Amino acid sequence: MGKIISTLVTVVVAVGACAALWIGANLMFNQVRYHWTRFSALAFGTVGFLIGVILSGNQLTVGSAGGFLNWVWLPAVLALASAGIGAALAETDDPKRRMAIGTGGGAVLGVGLGALIDSSHYPSIEIGALLGFVAGWIVVCVVLAKLFHGHIVNGALIGGAMGWLWGAWFASDLGGGTALEAIVATAVPFVLIGVRLGRATNPDIPQRARIDNASRAVIFIGPALLFISIALVVPTLRTIYLSFFDRTSVEFVGLDNYRATFTDPNTWDASGFSNFFTSQLFYIGMALLVIALLLGIRSKRATGRAVELGNATSGPLIVGGLLLAFALFTALRGTIVNNLWWVVTVTCASTSLGLAVAVLADKRRGEKFAKSIIFMPMAISLVGAAIIWRFMYQSRDVSQNQTGVLNAVWVGLGRLSNGSGWPTLIVAVMAGIVLVSLVIVVARYLVRQQYSRAVLPGILAIFVGWFFFRYVGSGIGGFTTAADGEVVPQTVFFLQEIPYNSFWLMVILIWIQVGFSMVILSAAIKAVPDELIEAARIDGATTSQIFWRVTLPQIATTIGVVVTTLIVLVMKVFDIVKVTTNGQFGSQVLANDMYQRAFGNFDTGRGAALAVILFVAVLPVMYFNIRRTQEA
Repeated sequence: MGKIISTLVTVVVAVGACAALWIGANLMFNQVRYHWTRFSALAFGTVGFLIGVILSGNQLTVGSAGGFLNWVWLPAVLALASAGIGAALAETDDPKRRMAIGTGGGAVLGVGLGALIDSSHYPSIEIGALLGFVAGWIVVCVVLAKLFHGHIVNGALIGGAMGWLWGAWFASDLGGGTALEAIVATAVPFVLIGVRLGRATNPDIPQRARIDNASRAVIFIGPALLFISIALVVPTLRTIYLSFFDRTSVEFVGLDNYRATFTDPNTWDASGFSNFFTSQLFYIGMALLVIALLLGIRSKRATGRAVELGNATSGPLIVGGLLLAFALFTALRGTIVNNLWWVVTVTCASTSLGLAVAVLADKRRGEKFAKSIIFMPMAISLVGAAIIWRFMYQSRDVSQNQTGVLNAVWVGLGRLSNGSGWPTLIVAVMAGIVLVSLVIVVARYLVRQQYSRAVLPGILAIFVGWFFFRYVGSGIGGFTTAADGEVVPQTVFFLQEIPYNSFWLMVILIWIQVGFSMVILSAAIKAVPDELIEAARIDGATTSQIFWRVTLPQIATTIGVVVTTLIVLVMKVFDIVKVTTNGQFGSQVLANDMYQRAFGNFDTGRGAALAVILFVAVLPVMYFNIRRTQEA
């Protein structure tokens, strides 16, 4: 009951705070048009009050650790002083007077705040680092000023102030400096901001009207943006900050955490690259690429195009490329390689399977039921799905009955292939019938010169043929032959065998995300105009040609959105690995590695560095996804 009450109180306080912010901001911006001085005083006072709250709340000033009444005076004093500066600037348009007010007011506030900093937080300024941060921030702000058609000098002033704050406070040893360093660290940015304010001019009535109109949208979403900033932006900046410190977040180590991350063999290990050229996947992939090359030469002579969606070349080319990628991933080791493997496999498989289901089920009887079944795993959490599949992959001692579904099937298949009864014969006959049927289908397509249609049944015929000849020959399934010739059951350790255990973990996420891809792509397919389909049919296009040359180009933008969304999701995968293997047996990924280092090994610096790497890797994909969503 107590938790319910505390939750309700929290909700009420949050809603009340949002309402107060919204009403207060509206009242303040109501003064913009005809009471500019009043608005300036309120705006400057609000900023000063917030600065005081941040300083006192973090116990950075003298007496702020003594209780509420001991530190609330600083925000009030800063609010009054800042309001006075704002009102004075609003009362004059004379450039010299404005510069004097801005510079002088900034200097007074900066020196005063520096003098009030508690001695335990005096910064020990390092000139080299300070100048580096100042130069970097100036460059960034000048570039932004150019992009948004602002004044370069104003951008340089803001950049200098930000760089000085960052270099003097965030990149210094707090508590190791002097009172003079604290004053300099605080006064300089305030003076620079004061100069920037002094260079500005008071807006005229039309400009104030535009400010008033534009402010309403900002006010409406302001409280939400504030809480989002508190919950997302502030932790992000804090994480970036911690990534430059040691495991205890005390000593500044620069880029050492990033250097250690990329030189750690557990993160990136290319020592097994030579195995890439001896992998069976490499040989199969190269064979498919050779087939694609030959088909491409033939297609070039016939149609003038070597590669085209839907022709015979595209299938072997895509499959061969994917097999080579998988061969490379199995040869390399490390957390980054695992993440790349996840991205390629899960994204390609989920999108392809979702598209296949969307196309095959479109306008068919039972479409809604089939899609509901396929979409159902989306309702299961990643943790729940991982637990379900962990039971599927479970392996027990061969002397016991297998409770894991896959091992039960695998061991049972081994017993069948080495048996001699009717069940063994029935499976062999069924496999033979399927193989002969596929061979007939492939031969029929080849005779009709429909090479693109022959690709899929041809690949299936290869796999079924391999299964059939293994089944009737040396046997297939979970068994091994002892020295005395006795057939002994043998299970598969799906979650322990490197490197294929990562693939079995990916199956879990694919199982969940196929439904997502199917729903989005199905909606896109249904939005393709019927006129285009009918026109293609009138022109004599086959069903396959309609899909590859009409439907697929129409939904290309939606496919891009699905792919980028899946990439962002997969790059952050954590739950599945945590529940199933906890990153053991070579299955580690960035998110789980970050969690273990930060909260398991208590190495805050390395954990924060991994978080920043993951964040930076996701950013371009998110940007591309937003752009594609807008285009769609």
